[in-house]
Amino acid sequence: MKKLTVKIERCSGCKRCELECIAEHSESKNYAFATLSGPEPKTRIFVDSVQDRPVPIVCRHCTDALCVSACMAGCMQKDPETGIVSNMGHEQKCVGCWMCIMACPYGVINPSFDIVELGRNDFAQAIKCDFCPNRDTPACVEVCPDYVLAVAEIPD
Repeated sequence: MKKLTVKIERCSGCKRCELECIAEHSESKNYAFATLSGPEPKTRIFVDSVQDRPVPIVCRHCTDALCVSACMAGCMQKDPETGIVSNMGHEQKCVGCWMCIMACPYGVINPSFDIVELGRNDFAQAIKCDFCPNRDTPACVEVCPDYVLAVAEIPD
């Protein structure tokens, strides 16, 4: 199974991973256009400060994902082939109950109240790392100048 690995000691805190994530998940695929047009852009990776050191915080796509078991709608699912945990592209739709947010021990799932961005008019939705499904390598990994992020095959 593919997983994102993080080499914390290499992170300089440039936040290019955040910016690229915003661009990748926007219609324009451009950070400037994403921030200027429409709703507040959302990132699925965060660079936080821990003891004055930058630390990228991203979904671990856990083996026994608590967000999956907490999801009352059944939309948060783990793909048995790839190991990617996502609430997108399934028959069940996110109802905005936020149980996954409360269950995630890493704090990497966030609410999106922007129903215009979601293209739906009924519920808000939880957003998290989706491993950039339209790319071979996640955008955050490709753009990182310090090789902090990598994709590795890790047995599940």
